[in-house]
Amino acid sequence: MNICILNGSPKAGKSTSELLIEYLSAYIGGNETVTFNVCKTHLSEEQFSRIQNSDALVFVFPLYIDGINSRLLRFLIELEKRGFADKSTLVYCIINNGFYEGRQNAAAADIMKNWCKAVGLTYGQTLGAGAGEMLPFLKNIPLGHGPNRNLGIAFRELSRNILSLKCGEDMFVSPNWSRFLWKIASSLKFWYPRAKENGIKRKRLKDRVS
Repeated sequence: MNICILNGSPKAGKSTSELLIEYLSAYIGGNETVTFNVCKTHLSEEQFSRIQNSDALVFVFPLYIDGINSRLLRFLIELEKRGFADKSTLVYCIINNGFYEGRQNAAAADIMKNWCKAVGLTYGQTLGAGAGEMLPFLKNIPLGHGPNRNLGIAFRELSRNILSLKCGEDMFVSPNWSRFLWKIASSLKFWYPRAKENGIKRKRLKDRVS
């Protein structure tokens, strides 16, 4: 089986999308799988051909303002122009966002479904993960356990469908961790340090646009 995993993260350093690809690869390993970062790499004709002739395409990317980022959009436009001679390829998506709720990824999933209709491909399934910025801090906790319980269950179903080339219901998961604790942990571990790196004081994070 020819499976192409397409990393749609434009992030310069280590990204949550890369971590999610590692999780997926652990489930579908042993198959003819290749990963391309479509936001950072200029793909060759051979690589485009590999994508166009794959059995399954798995897009893994972060949510950007309830949609997809511009670099991924540019790649989708290019792929649409090139087209697919064989319309049997199934498309799956793993989308993550910084909100607690995985449901926040639904609009981006709809964008990908519309793209599939435009190119004549079948959309397989979505795994939308909430609290994406929290996941790297939980990578030492096995999937299916603790705060990663829901994510592990979703990955098992998604991987089964990919390997059997079946469609499934979209899955939007939040961590098995209270929203209150998530808010505190994400602020202390991510948002406050990120604000400090950019010269922004904590109280500015609570400012509202009038």
